[in-house]
Amino acid sequence: MTSNLVQQLGSLSTGEQRLILNNVSWEQYETLRATLDDIPGLRMTYLEGTLEIMSPSPEHEVNKKAIARLIEIYALEKDIDLTGYGSTTFRKQAKARGLEPDECYCFGELKEVPDIAIEVVLSSGGIHKLSVYQGLEVPEVWFWQNHQFSVYRLRQEGYELIPRSEFLPELDLSILAKYVKFPSQTQAVKAYRDTFRQS
Repeated sequence: MTSNLVQQLGSLSTGEQRLILNNVSWEQYETLRATLDDIPGLRMTYLEGTLEIMSPSPEHEVNKKAIARLIEIYALEKDIDLTGYGSTTFRKQAKARGLEPDECYCFGELKEVPDIAIEVVLSSGGIHKLSVYQGLEVPEVWFWQNHQFSVYRLRQEGYELIPRSEFLPELDLSILAKYVKFPSQTQAVKAYRDTFRQS
């Protein structure tokens, strides 16, 4: 299975593309995750036997990095103790779930799962990420899609769409969104930082 899969992954090298595999056991998922760790940027999402392997596009990676830099300058300017996990793999065998967020953060010390996970969505299809995050018990998930943020908070009955982050209630996501698509990330960070210093 692994050698055939590596051949198929050759077609995922350009642009954002997905490969969906069904009836994948947890052991096969873990083997593939370990085997394919050397392929830069490759994302795997596992949900109850379905495995999605995604090769992110340059646009996807630029967006995720811009968002990370903006959130980090916000935390720095507001003196918030924020710790980044990046695209760490999170897995829970008992729930048959695993994935790598595009970016994720903890407040204070690192925890077993991040407080906030961020997903950049440029194309439709694939595994429903909130189902995976719910099994991993990630408290808050942000989606960047169509040039805006959507924030979901985990409640007892599942995720609820909320107007702003409960971890960062003073963060205005509509303002943050304006800086994500700046041609220069450095200029975006400087301009966004200036909005705090002028207020």
